[in-house]
Amino acid sequence: MSQLHIVPYDDSYRDEVLSLTIVAWASVLGSANLDQLPRFAYDAFYPEGWQARQTSDVAELLATEPDNISLALVDGKLAGFIGIRIHPKDSMGEIHIIAVAPDRQRQGVGRMLLAHAEGLIRDAGMKMVMLETTGDAGHEAARRTYEAARYTPWPISRYFKNLE
Repeated sequence: MSQLHIVPYDDSYRDEVLSLTIVAWASVLGSANLDQLPRFAYDAFYPEGWQARQTSDVAELLATEPDNISLALVDGKLAGFIGIRIHPKDSMGEIHIIAVAPDRQRQGVGRMLLAHAEGLIRDAGMKMVMLETTGDAGHEAARRTYEAARYTPWPISRYFKNLE
């Protein structure tokens, strides 16, 4: 791999981060993977489509928590990003978001982003780190990465009921 650097978020990368958000989540939030989500829940979460919601959520994160975002750059080009949150009450840091460009996956970018975030969380005095993902096929590669990094899964079931 070329030179990989993890750097603090810089607003000059905002548009690239938002573009990467759509490309990276296409395999996860694309129609094939959302078939497991009840239609009424999809419509509530994504009334304007998943792309609009994902872009809006990440744009808000960049605007309100820029100090918690780190970028992975390969030869100066965005290869991925990660966002953390600190929960002192639980002595825990959270990997709130992570994305790797599809053409940079399986090259160690995600592993490096995780290690970097773990260091930030450790430096904040936290005793553990947590992240969440779903059990769908679109997240399978992510789950393999987390398990290879020695994260322990805790299965959770999320139920939805339509009240209309």
